[in-house]
Amino acid sequence: MPTQSEFGDGVTVVEATTASSGYAHGQEPVGSTRAKGVEMSPSSSRAKPRDTLAKTLDYFSEVRPFVVRIGRKGVIGALQELDAELRAAGYSKIISDKFPTDWIGKEIAPGQIGLINHGGKPKLLTKPGRYPGFPFRNWWARSYKGTRGLSDTVINFQGLTVVQVSQNQAAVVSDPQNQIFVLKNTGFVAYGITGSYDVLAIVDQTHLPHLIKDHVTGAVLGRSLEVRMSASTGPVNSATKDYVVALFLDIPANNCAILQSGNDLELLSAGQHCITHPNVTLRGLYTLGENQFEMPTKDIFTRDQVPVSLKLYLKWQLEEPLKLATHGYETPYDALRDKTQSILTQIVAHLDYSSMVKQRSLGGDAVEDPENPSQFLDALRTHAMDDLHAAALEYGIILKDLAVIDRQFKGEIASTMDKLTKRALQAQIDAANVDRENSNKVKQEEGVLSVVRIKAQSRNAESDAEAYSIIAAAKAVAERTRIEAEAQAHATRLAAEAEAEAIRIKARADADVGDEFAQEMGRRRQEIARVAAFGNKAVFVPTEAMGIATPALAGMAAGVGADLRR
Repeated sequence: MPTQSEFGDGVTVVEATTASSGYAHGQEPVGSTRAKGVEMSPSSSRAKPRDTLAKTLDYFSEVRPFVVRIGRKGVIGALQELDAELRAAGYSKIISDKFPTDWIGKEIAPGQIGLINHGGKPKLLTKPGRYPGFPFRNWWARSYKGTRGLSDTVINFQGLTVVQVSQNQAAVVSDPQNQIFVLKNTGFVAYGITGSYDVLAIVDQTHLPHLIKDHVTGAVLGRSLEVRMSASTGPVNSATKDYVVALFLDIPANNCAILQSGNDLELLSAGQHCITHPNVTLRGLYTLGENQFEMPTKDIFTRDQVPVSLKLYLKWQLEEPLKLATHGYETPYDALRDKTQSILTQIVAHLDYSSMVKQRSLGGDAVEDPENPSQFLDALRTHAMDDLHAAALEYGIILKDLAVIDRQFKGEIASTMDKLTKRALQAQIDAANVDRENSNKVKQEEGVLSVVRIKAQSRNAESDAEAYSIIAAAKAVAERTRIEAEAQAHATRLAAEAEAEAIRIKARADADVGDEFAQEMGRRRQEIARVAAFGNKAVFVPTEAMGIATPALAGMAAGVGADLRR
């Protein structure tokens, strides 16, 4: 018979790399821890690994008749080996000797096997091809039942069972003696001469359906699946009942589970597990990381019989789950609740109501009045934290922080205080309302003043803008006048210069004339122009004497000419 595959355990319910721990009473304590300035008692070390509750023996370690493991040759090879074993024991063969054809009959494709019911016994067609229905002697006691794939997870036909699972799957199987075993990464073929092999479930180990949550914090502690088997314990045709035969667990990182069998406890670390060991129950799943929650207490009476209820904030970490399970608590919350109630009852019973209403919070940053000390907070700080920390160590829990976040007093004194408190609050509310109304009025007046100031600033801005526009317009007119005057003067100057230049050119042209007749004609034209300019009654006096022109004579001549024109 083939040996077990090295790539999967096939029958063990815990992988070889998974660590499990058992708890033994009376272990020697080692090490010590310290928190919040309190010396703690030494805590016991973690228990040594044991493999008593979380593992079972290899089902195929014993020789079992008519059961063959599926090896490298696959399903066909295992069926051929089972067929040879049946023939050697004197039983009918299960593999048909018929040869296929390629032209008529039932077709068997490659990768499939054909199933034939031969008088209640299985016959298998393993070779691909067509199988004809004649001659008649081939089929008179037989009936063709179709085909199945060689890679199917489960094949169950006329007492023949074929099971093969993949990496993430696990098959829960019941053998002819109702012994439960689990297959992983392997498979087998069996023929039920001595009884049937029933496949109870094919489980996807990475996606278990049922969530397990902490009922206090709501955190997911893990996933589980219970595999059940139906059994009839009464008379013939009586009703059947379901019994749990296997428990699958998927425990996240930093979590753990506690198993119990009788007085023995076992710690399962994170990972995928399957438990088929008899008489094993799951005690609980726990989180090993840091947790926190709010814990309300029951009514506690002060020394003067005033009932008070508190709400605490606790931060803790579970270090040794086996200690907690040994004391009978399912969750750390249950253990801390009982101890907290007991310790606070003892502390509050020695305090008066008056001392408890002086301060309403607990913390390292709280500042107390030295003339009015708070016995309540002092007692909690010096006794409750230390006592609860020491008590939690008995359950394998390290308490990291404690705070009072709320407290309520009850009874007649509490109702009287509530009335006084309501009156004080109402007075504060009224005063706050008056202050708010006054503040609103002041803000309204400030708003009106701001509006007036803004309007005045707007008018000033408009006046400044208007004055600026007038000044700018005047400057523009003056600039335009200046530019026009400059342009006119420049034009006059240019016209005079052009006229003078024209006269000079004409004079040079007349001077350049050499012909006497032409010169005479020029002089006459000049005379005509002069007479035309000054009139025919003008008398022209020569302005040159001795060949020298004098400006005075020229002016006198011009004056005489002017008088003659009048």
